[in-house]
Amino acid sequence: MQKTNELPDDPEALKVLLTAAQTRMLKQEVQLSQQEVQLSQQEVQLQEHKTELELKKELILRLKKQLSDLKAAHYGRKSEKLDPDQYELALEDLETDIATTTAELEALPSASKPPRKRKTNRGNLPKHLPRVEVVIEPEETTCSCGCLCHVIGEDICERLEVIPAQFRVIVTRRPKYACRACEEGIKQAPAPDHIIEAGLPTESTLAHVITSKYADHLPLYRQAQIYSRQGIDLDRSTLADWVGRSAYELKPVFDALQQHLKASSKLFMDETPAPVLDPGRGKTKTGYFWALARDDRAWSGPEPPGVAFTYAPSRSGEVAEEILKGYTGVLQVDGYAGYNRLLKRQKNPVILAYCWSHARRKLYEVARNKTAPIAEEGLRRIGELYQIEKSIRGQSPHERLAVRREQSAPLIADFEKWVSGQRAKVSRKSPVGEALSYIAKYWPGLIRFLDDGRIELDSNAVERTIRPITLNRKNSLFAGHDAGGKNWAIIASLIETCKLNGINPHTYLTDTLKKIAQGHKQSQINDLLPWNFTETENQGGA
Repeated sequence: MQKTNELPDDPEALKVLLTAAQTRMLKQEVQLSQQEVQLSQQEVQLQEHKTELELKKELILRLKKQLSDLKAAHYGRKSEKLDPDQYELALEDLETDIATTTAELEALPSASKPPRKRKTNRGNLPKHLPRVEVVIEPEETTCSCGCLCHVIGEDICERLEVIPAQFRVIVTRRPKYACRACEEGIKQAPAPDHIIEAGLPTESTLAHVITSKYADHLPLYRQAQIYSRQGIDLDRSTLADWVGRSAYELKPVFDALQQHLKASSKLFMDETPAPVLDPGRGKTKTGYFWALARDDRAWSGPEPPGVAFTYAPSRSGEVAEEILKGYTGVLQVDGYAGYNRLLKRQKNPVILAYCWSHARRKLYEVARNKTAPIAEEGLRRIGELYQIEKSIRGQSPHERLAVRREQSAPLIADFEKWVSGQRAKVSRKSPVGEALSYIAKYWPGLIRFLDDGRIELDSNAVERTIRPITLNRKNSLFAGHDAGGKNWAIIASLIETCKLNGINPHTYLTDTLKKIAQGHKQSQINDLLPWNFTETENQGGA
């Protein structure tokens, strides 16, 4: 800046200097204004980052809480373990929460990084679903040069749309014909036969109610509420009557299923408790569902998988003996002593093969507190056997047996010596001692797989079929009476067998009930077994 005595005396020169000074001041003001704008933008970005950070912290806390619950479910005390089904609900809530938080993060503008394309999982929409095509044309198809544009390609995307269940009424008209020239009588087509004569439901409706209750675990009173929202008033007792009559008609199919399974030479068996109302006392008593299952897929057996449930008011071994009347072969079970009755019968001998999964479970219960090296070593040794089984799954019995004798037999021999040595070191009444005693007690049945390539290492195949029964039991709380338990067993057997064979239970039940109503011959009842279902409308998957 010039001093006063250095300023020119000429007025024009002074004007030039003043103009130059004003220009410099304006530039400085512009720069200052730009800096203020940048500062403001940085403050906005900082606030956005703070918000994003808080959201991420919140998400991390949720994930930590879920991880803590997961650890408690797997490693916590038995009384504190979270029910698996309830845990699925917790996972649903967490995943929904994560999606909400992710959407919030994506909605935040960020100047520091370009927007990322959202990763999507569109799934695989089945080909059999009807397609409704919507073509979106551009507003203008004329080129700027004046020519008409033509199609060179297109982008296609598919979205899944759900239409709530639609009900319709099937109106059946049967015209009556008579001759005007004579009075020989009236001609009219006979009324079609139905499971519920003179009733409201078609066989498809019956199948829907049954599938909703036993496959989707939706109690009848909830189904009645759903019907009510559509303006259809159906009492729960009416739905129960439909289910009971359907179970009665399906019983011959169930009997054929059970007989078909018993004709096999290798089966699984297990049982699970089922609360049942005891009308006399106004309380519940404990009944049992016994599952008899066949699953030969592990050794590429020729017979399809299936399961038949039997309800009984007790867990006595007499029930198993009655169910298996006439059966001869290998039966893979857990360590329940009730099955020992089968070893004493003179006719139709049964060979019991026991479950390594139960033996491993005994050791796991001891090892989960990380202070039982003997139990941990036992788990490691059993794990080696499972690794071998994993490598031969799907092979023929002969191939499986050859691998087992080469690789598993030495491990078993060493394991037997190890168990004997460890039992001598620990108290039999200690948790480790009890787990080792369990293995030693059932040893002959546990190593049966070394002599028969069809035998599995465990009975998990039948336990998986029981799980839907337990879920249905939780939703329904209990069966109304013993007869209700029997109906439950009949329908659940057919539905679970459908699932094992990749058949849609609703489609199968609709077709089967129609054939029964039309008078399907009892001599051809095996044609109605789930694995013989070949209806073209079936789209598979349960």
